[in-house]
Amino acid sequence: MTYTPRTVATARLHTAYREAGGPGSPAVVLVHGNISSSVFFEDLMDRLAGDFHLLAPDVRGYGDSERAPIDASRGVRDLSDDLAAFLDAVGVTGPVDLLGWSTGGGVLMQLALDHPERVRRLVLEAPMSPFGFGGTKDPEGTPVTEDFAGSGGGTANPDFCAALAAGDRGTETTSPLTTLRGFYVAPGMTFDHETEQRYLDGMLATSVGDDVYPGDTTTSPHWPHVAPGLTGMNNATAPKHCDLSGFADLDPAPPVLWVRGADDQVVSDTSTFDLAYLGSLGAVPGWPGPDVCPPQPMVAQVRTVLASGDHVERVYEDCGHSPHLEHPQRFAEDVRAFLA
Repeated sequence: MTYTPRTVATARLHTAYREAGGPGSPAVVLVHGNISSSVFFEDLMDRLAGDFHLLAPDVRGYGDSERAPIDASRGVRDLSDDLAAFLDAVGVTGPVDLLGWSTGGGVLMQLALDHPERVRRLVLEAPMSPFGFGGTKDPEGTPVTEDFAGSGGGTANPDFCAALAAGDRGTETTSPLTTLRGFYVAPGMTFDHETEQRYLDGMLATSVGDDVYPGDTTTSPHWPHVAPGLTGMNNATAPKHCDLSGFADLDPAPPVLWVRGADDQVVSDTSTFDLAYLGSLGAVPGWPGPDVCPPQPMVAQVRTVLASGDHVERVYEDCGHSPHLEHPQRFAEDVRAFLA
């Protein structure tokens, strides 16, 4: 591995990060998603280190960064403000190229909204919907109910959360390792044992609780009877608090390379993490039907917001939620060409 692990005290918190490449090369900042850390970028950093100065921070409460509560009422602004402070602390000034995976893509869109002068180009890899995760029903992000039922901290599987908190390394149905194998990548994708264990370590470094993941819970009179709370990641990415649709109105908007897997089960119009879609399959009882609570069209929502700007959409076949892990050479070449 070519990276160096580091920690920096920013104006907001102590942030751990991986660094690779020469400081004289163009800087690229990589931001991971939920239940992960910068460890997932190690192979990509190896592939790109000859061309770029790569910086991959762990967001608050994840990886080796300081555990600090996420104020979900600000959407993902705690994380984007942390990122701006990180750039200041490591001396990255002016506009910079950034890559965001899953929730990390939402953090970068928020950074572009709040600090457009800091963003030059964006690589959005399997990004979350700009309208948040769960609780909306059409490409324009219309909420299903007034309280955004079906989104927030209460949507997380409690057995998975317990396994994550316990550091479970087993292969039960709801274990982190089974989730990595079954949902982070397309069916049939495998890693060698050492790599898989490193990724599992990155998942298990997630801080579990109301303050970070998944967040606090609130009941709702509407199916599925959970609504967004006020703290933690899953509430920060809920549509009640997170609306990144203003990205479409940026003038100028940064150029975007959008890469996604055709078989993504996480960010999808048929996401297996969307309670409405699970309800349609009969996996969550009481689903009120497609007229009342259709599955969230996440891909269509991303496309709606990016449509007005300079963007390229790349869809990888035989690929799930992690193009940089599943098709590493192709992904690195696409990123290199986009940033050339």
